[in-house]
Amino acid sequence: MSRRDRSGLLSPTAGKPRIRQDVRLFLMALPFLALIFVFSYLPLYGWIYAFFDFRPGFRLADCEFRGLFFFRLMVSDPVSRGEVIRVLTNTFAISGLNLSIQVLPLFFAVFLVEIRSSRLRRTVQSLTTMPNFLSWPLVFAFAYSMLSVDDGFINRLLVQVGALGNPVNFLASSDHVWLTQTGYLVWKTLGWTAIIYLAAISSIDSELYEAAEIDGADRFRIMRHITIPHLLPTFFVLVLLSIANFLNNGMEQYFVFQNALNKDRIEVLDLYVYNIGIRSGMMGYNYSFATAVGVLKSLVSVVLLFVANWGSKRIRGVSIL
Repeated sequence: MSRRDRSGLLSPTAGKPRIRQDVRLFLMALPFLALIFVFSYLPLYGWIYAFFDFRPGFRLADCEFRGLFFFRLMVSDPVSRGEVIRVLTNTFAISGLNLSIQVLPLFFAVFLVEIRSSRLRRTVQSLTTMPNFLSWPLVFAFAYSMLSVDDGFINRLLVQVGALGNPVNFLASSDHVWLTQTGYLVWKTLGWTAIIYLAAISSIDSELYEAAEIDGADRFRIMRHITIPHLLPTFFVLVLLSIANFLNNGMEQYFVFQNALNKDRIEVLDLYVYNIGIRSGMMGYNYSFATAVGVLKSLVSVVLLFVANWGSKRIRGVSIL
């Protein structure tokens, strides 16, 4: 209906389109959506290399079109199938361990809040946040100085106390490599991830804590019945996002720690794509096959995303999409 002023005449602003709030928000987000399109969706054009027998130095139009040959090769060729199964096993195992430690930042954030001394709390938070800004080559250099056979501090200490007869090459061993890589990741990201939970704790109504103290609840009861329950929604969102990003555990960490002795256990899917596509040389089907494996990883990640979204709807009644 038309809006009228007090004189009964039509208002001069009546009939003009009014931009809704969601449209204004969309226009504000449009530049960021454009960046996502340029850096996330536009590179998907590279998937076309999986359908050609690409050779470096030749134009793609001059390469032979092979269709789904490289996708079938992952299933039909025993060697390729075994390699894909191996790297998928490593990826699922390491990602599963990373998923199992998602609860550690939550408890660490609660621990920080419960520290009475503000100076000690800031010191602990700073020391645990700083490793996140270290590159993985620096983390490897630190691990090498601690665990190397020749001059590693831990090796020398274990030998001196009689726990070891001879130094052990921890970095070149494939034993427990999944656990050690998970340990490095915890050390590097624990404090940084806890910041999210600290922000969630700061939003909890202080009256809840005051009422609990009046009722005689001690610190552990307050943590159990107030702090942790209010952090669970944030925790479930982060877990569901981690499930959706299950196969994207990166390659930088495993690239710097890999060697000839532990490669069979540390090579994850992203690192395998890099090794077979670039490091294996320029012969054969390396580039095209590596692209096909990358496409497979993306498709599996999309499936896991919808599975995580379905689980969120079933468990929490909230969709993440």
